[in-house]
Amino acid sequence: MEKLIITAAICGAEVTKEQNAAVPYTVEEMVREAKSAYDAGAAILHIHVREDDGTPTQDRERFRVVMDAIRKELPDVIMIPSTGGATGMSPEERLQPTELFPEMATLDCGTCNFGDEIFDNTMPTMRAFGKRMLENNIKPEYECFELGHIDTVLGMAKKGEVPAYPMQFNFVLGVHGCTPASVENLAFFVSKIPAGSTWTVTGVGRAAWTMAAAAIAMGGNVRVGFEDNIYLGKGQKAASNGELVAKVVRIAKELGREIATPAEAREILSLKPLK
Repeated sequence: MEKLIITAAICGAEVTKEQNAAVPYTVEEMVREAKSAYDAGAAILHIHVREDDGTPTQDRERFRVVMDAIRKELPDVIMIPSTGGATGMSPEERLQPTELFPEMATLDCGTCNFGDEIFDNTMPTMRAFGKRMLENNIKPEYECFELGHIDTVLGMAKKGEVPAYPMQFNFVLGVHGCTPASVENLAFFVSKIPAGSTWTVTGVGRAAWTMAAAAIAMGGNVRVGFEDNIYLGKGQKAASNGELVAKVVRIAKELGREIATPAEAREILSLKPLK
């Protein structure tokens, strides 16, 4: 089995300090949480950014400042900025971090219910995002919340509308209104992607640890972090993203999976090595 790539989604767009005081907003807090996750074993950081008061933003310059500050501390970490942003943002807003030419970025693969809101990803929006990533030589991480999202993006790849193989998928399971987080559903999603693809699972909320253990055993990869879950266990809030990553490392050790370094993750994901 290949080594396990751990992604840390360190803040997201929705979770607040009222829910967990360690959720980062400021640049300094983002660096602190990035370092805690990296030191615990994360090779990838999934990046959302906030204003200092916690307001989610897709502002290109805020992304630049945050990512430069993280890169100064962690020169080899892989960063995947979000183009999902927050519900209600326009496609033009959401695309701003791609103007910074990151090596990877997320590409959401379809419209879906997202709690009480609608996460809007029309076909024209997806084509625009795919075009930008092709032009800027960005490898997408394909965010799939529903089974139809996989079929949609595979069809787009065949038409040359998005970067094609080898593809990296993130299966986001357990969002209220989307596909429930179960081992059966995860296995079905994995069975529908092309041979040679890589995949990660994100278990939302209480599903985080079940999905992590399943992915580790199945040979996939794992995303954890405050964006998706703020608890180490029932009633036990994590003090940092690093604590969440460390729990994945412990599970992996018990199941016999070694942890990938950023350099090893780049090789597994078919990214260019750092110079």
